[in-house]
Amino acid sequence: ATQGPCRAFLADLTENDPRRTRIANAYFSLFMALGNILGCANLKSAFLLDIIILAITTYVSVVTVQDNPTFGSDEAAPPSSHEEEAFLFELFGSFKYFTMPVWMVLIVTSLTWIGWFPFILFDTDWMGREIYRGSPEIVADTQKYHDGVRMGSFGLMLNSVVLGITSIGMEKLCRKWGAGLVWGVSNIIMALCFVAMLIITYVAQNLDYGPSGAPPTGIVAASLIVFTILGAPLSVTYSIPYAMAASRVENLGLGQGLAMGILNLSIVIPQIIVSLGSGPWDQLFGGGNAPSFWVAAAASFVGGLVAILGLPRARLGPKKKTTQR
Repeated sequence: ATQGPCRAFLADLTENDPRRTRIANAYFSLFMALGNILGCANLKSAFLLDIIILAITTYVSVVTVQDNPTFGSDEAAPPSSHEEEAFLFELFGSFKYFTMPVWMVLIVTSLTWIGWFPFILFDTDWMGREIYRGSPEIVADTQKYHDGVRMGSFGLMLNSVVLGITSIGMEKLCRKWGAGLVWGVSNIIMALCFVAMLIITYVAQNLDYGPSGAPPTGIVAASLIVFTILGAPLSVTYSIPYAMAASRVENLGLGQGLAMGILNLSIVIPQIIVSLGSGPWDQLFGGGNAPSFWVAAAASFVGGLVAILGLPRARLGPKKKTTQR
């Protein structure tokens, strides 16, 4: 709920500079990673730390940032054609003003999140069921399932470490290769990771775990490596789409709040579709998490191709001032 306004505020502060917008969203991704790492240790401590940091950062933002009001205190100015409130009907009505680059950003965002959401839903469950062969419904297998979930949570912490490290170098990558190419390559890496998870699942199903029932060290290590590598594409997902949407929608004069609202629609709608359809889809193929991960791999790969072919590779930087003679 807070990400949309925060990212819109960042886009306003960067003043439509693509480079500054990418840097701001990269640091936003970095601090999300730090929060995930701190939250892995102790839930109660994480909540307390969250309250303290939220209070401090909110106070600093309110006191130090000069955000000029849109209207005067005495009389409201008449609404202009380009600075209207993003009510629901205006949100959908603004679609007719979109250019092809904006549509491409929204399409790639939707495909990316169709890929991410099965992983977000089933990451630790996959580790508990497919790797540790546990089940929360069967009493004898409950402990194995919980061991798998804990190992999956450890993998997500490693994922957050890589997420934070990648966020630091995000701007350099975009300057060297272009934001569209970085986004496309990260989606293809994500698809390969999901395929690797399917391969690990197949190998684990055909292995003899022995009398202890514990999975082999190699299978667990391979699973943790996949979780860790996925931190890099996640960093791209948390930064580049927001930066590209902010710069492109701002050029249309529609405002940053509307830009984040539209981008959130391209994220939320795929999440609703995946959350409602993943269960029946998995049951259609006999249960397990593999069918959803096949869909995730396919959507990620297609999204990567669309990003590479349909999004500009321009190495956008700060605009240079030209002098007239």
